[in-house]
Amino acid sequence: MNRLHKTYIETILPALKKEFGRENTLSIPRLTKIVVSVGVGTKEDNHDKALVSVAEQLAIITGQKPKKTIAKQAIAGFKTRQGDVIGLMVTLHGDRMWEFMDKLSSIVLPRVKDFQGISNTGFDGHGNYNLGMTEQIVFPEIEYDKIDRIRGLQVTIVTSAKNDVEAKKLLVLLGVPFAKVESAS
Repeated sequence: MNRLHKTYIETILPALKKEFGRENTLSIPRLTKIVVSVGVGTKEDNHDKALVSVAEQLAIITGQKPKKTIAKQAIAGFKTRQGDVIGLMVTLHGDRMWEFMDKLSSIVLPRVKDFQGISNTGFDGHGNYNLGMTEQIVFPEIEYDKIDRIRGLQVTIVTSAKNDVEAKKLLVLLGVPFAKVESAS
């Protein structure tokens, strides 16, 4: 069992039960899955080479083989056709999810240049959090010399929380560093 998962079961779960005043353990917010995705697009000259490179990097970062994301419809402005491979994604569950969350909150986010905490506006209204990262080199597994170019990636943290307040409380207790909200006084 992962360190963060053990902490969740032993300390965070009872704290959330007490704070929300619920008896049923299953009604307490928990992590459901984490989705990590990278868009490659179709404009690159070496599109196939870029896909292979991104697939290797995503596999190293997440410990799982990525799945291709395919364009559902043609968009002339982006020069995509229906069926084009436009990116890669990985969906993490179970132990890999907990390991990735632990690594993200304790190692990766503090390595971001000029990091002041993640934005409070990344919630979607249903208890999920979306985090965009501008470069993949903040992950310790990625070697700077072996990447073809710096790419951004999207991390979606899906929780069982019914609203954003519960989700934020869960993520704060899991150690996710949010930016301080300045009060207007």
